[in-house]
Amino acid sequence: MTPFSLRIFVADGDPDGLRIVEKSNWIGKALVFPRALLPQVKTRPELAQTGVYLLLGPRPDGEGDMLYVGEGDPIRPRLESHYAQKDFWTRAIGFTTTTAGQLNKAHVQFLESRLIALARAAKRMPLDNANQPAEPSLSEADRADMEVFLGHMLGMLPVLGVHAFEQAPAVSTSSLPTGTASVSPTLLYCKGKGIEASGYESTQGFVVCKGSQAVVDVVPSLETNKPARLVQREDLIARGVVEIHGATYRFVQDYVFSSPSIAATFVLGMSSNGRTKWRDAQGRTLKEIQELEAEQ
Repeated sequence: MTPFSLRIFVADGDPDGLRIVEKSNWIGKALVFPRALLPQVKTRPELAQTGVYLLLGPRPDGEGDMLYVGEGDPIRPRLESHYAQKDFWTRAIGFTTTTAGQLNKAHVQFLESRLIALARAAKRMPLDNANQPAEPSLSEADRADMEVFLGHMLGMLPVLGVHAFEQAPAVSTSSLPTGTASVSPTLLYCKGKGIEASGYESTQGFVVCKGSQAVVDVVPSLETNKPARLVQREDLIARGVVEIHGATYRFVQDYVFSSPSIAATFVLGMSSNGRTKWRDAQGRTLKEIQELEAEQ
């Protein structure tokens, strides 16, 4: 990974208002703003350009956000349409270039298609997009340029609080250490009710590894006391993160949960403290490992 810097300009002096974000050595820029400011922001010259945009807002049926990816030539009319017709979104991020004319319709259609495909593959956030748009025909040079542009966008988005396109960190679990702290994460295990799952902590959250098992039936108290966890569970099942395998669910990909407790709750089908449920090969809990690392 290559270090980079971002320049964030708070255009109206309000940290929660319009922010213009530029990345070192990149021709693009991002405009980040809440929905309520669109009537003022839409006069910005950047939104008169061709670009791609994200709409984010709370899910109506559970905790967390949902996402819509779109493109516009220019962006402004599309945002005005969504302002009138789409209810869920509360903030927008628009990507265009520092100099007008550097992106055309085919470029942003390519970016839109790639972003939707990446979000569907990552399964981190539900999409409001109904269809997967086809990639437009681009020359080899244009396609290469847009892959670079996309790479810059994907590098910026987590800094802006958007993790919808991130796959779980690529770590070879066969070589993960199971002893003392290391640069590589420690592989941890969660067992119970005839199932076993493995996972590890990462900068994105807690990763449950592909092939891990999860119970099919949840305890009744989960629905009563943690209904949002049940909704999340049903959503990940619907999105194909896990599939039925005999008498258990099995993860078909590495998947990042926001915390070890949420991961353990999903695996065990009951409200769980991840810091005590996840253990290393020596039987030490995540809590014990973290306390030891803090002392060292």
